[in-house]
Amino acid sequence: MPARQGTQRKHASGGKGADDGGEEPPRPRSADIPAAAAADMGLRMMSELTGKDTESVTRVEPSDDGWLVGVEIVEDRRIPSSGDTLALYEIDLDMEGELLSYRRVRRYKRGSGDPAEGPR
Repeated sequence: MPARQGTQRKHASGGKGADDGGEEPPRPRSADIPAAAAADMGLRMMSELTGKDTESVTRVEPSDDGWLVGVEIVEDRRIPSSGDTLALYEIDLDMEGELLSYRRVRRYKRGSGDPAEGPR
């Protein structure tokens, strides 16, 4: 997805956004939502979009257009809960907290651990 022209994200890119004169002027930092608000919005949106219970926020990271938020969701409940199937979703929010996109990154059984961690 192309980035909006004229957007400032000093903490994400280390510099100012390009302004070719015909685009909107750079948005002041005060228009950005804080990371905690982005996390809360991500949880709420994923619950509404999927109709499933959210577990936790696993990631909040600034991007050129706003925030990337990782949310863990219970996709399938089992008894005992150690048999639950969880999923990790990545949400892309703009600087006002509006949803740009979301996608499921992976599915796994609760307690299976992160494959990137390797055996213990």
